[in-house]
Amino acid sequence: MSSDVAVADGLEVLVIVDNATDGLSTNPAGVVSEWQGLRERNRLQLLGGTSICCAHHGLSLLLQARRDGEVRSLLFDAGPEGAVFLRNSRILGIDFGAIPDVVLSHGHWDHAGGLTAAIEQIAGARGAGQVGCHVHPGMFAQRGMKLPSGIVFPFEDVPAPGELARAGATVISSRDAHTAGGGLFYISGEIPRTTPYETGLPGHLRRSDDGTGWEPDPLLMDERFVSVHVKDKGQFIFSACSHAGIINVLGHARSLFPQLPLYGAMGGLHLSGSTERIIPDTVADLRQFDLQLLAPGHCTGWRAIGALEQAFAGTVVPLAVGKRFIA
Repeated sequence: MSSDVAVADGLEVLVIVDNATDGLSTNPAGVVSEWQGLRERNRLQLLGGTSICCAHHGLSLLLQARRDGEVRSLLFDAGPEGAVFLRNSRILGIDFGAIPDVVLSHGHWDHAGGLTAAIEQIAGARGAGQVGCHVHPGMFAQRGMKLPSGIVFPFEDVPAPGELARAGATVISSRDAHTAGGGLFYISGEIPRTTPYETGLPGHLRRSDDGTGWEPDPLLMDERFVSVHVKDKGQFIFSACSHAGIINVLGHARSLFPQLPLYGAMGGLHLSGSTERIIPDTVADLRQFDLQLLAPGHCTGWRAIGALEQAFAGTVVPLAVGKRFIA
């Protein structure tokens, strides 16, 4: 597979949906805040509530890899609902006709709730069947969370393959690693779970095959990451929730391409709530990867972001809606 992965001359990442909004904080070189980016593109003439993006509990990233003067785009998740995805896309000026591929990272509502709306917009701009929607077959069971009281709190379903196809997608369902965008985007297969303390999401459940009950599903084996090899930098890893554990994710990426350094990691690290206990171990083990950029957001949690900033000052740049990263 490594021979099939193309090298990008450069990469831009635009945050369409994230839990946070932050148009005021300063950023290092190569990172542009929402308000600055909108002004630079003449998309913000009057600062007000209707002219800036909305934060929401979820994630959506637009990856734009450049090679030989050509730009290939990939949409990584679509946030929790169509309304916020479409609103933010309009404000940011997303060119839907330039997005031939969409990846759903795993089967949770906060990444898939806006997927049908995103597919409809892309297919409307490109034509039905002209957008590939990359999914894992394990994403579509109903899921939920067992509360301390013992009550099961069900999650909103992920759009089914048939719904995605009716919206205009060509559904590409696979458990195996493959590429998109002319080889510029590596979409991982299932992620091996080898780190002792990364045991998944406690209390997470899925409907049994016969539909009559619930069964434990802490590992979420349908989760995948996307990697881009950026010239003169190395691998840039996109892990939407890191239910597999970010150490497992980065370790697997390194094992797949041992000749490449790991340049950056972006996405949710899910070190909040029931997984806060593994923050110290995670921070300690991240040192081995020598990342040049760590961009946590979405489900990472404020305690983990604070610990990461303290340990890796100058490397950590949290996500926010409308923020643009240039590598």
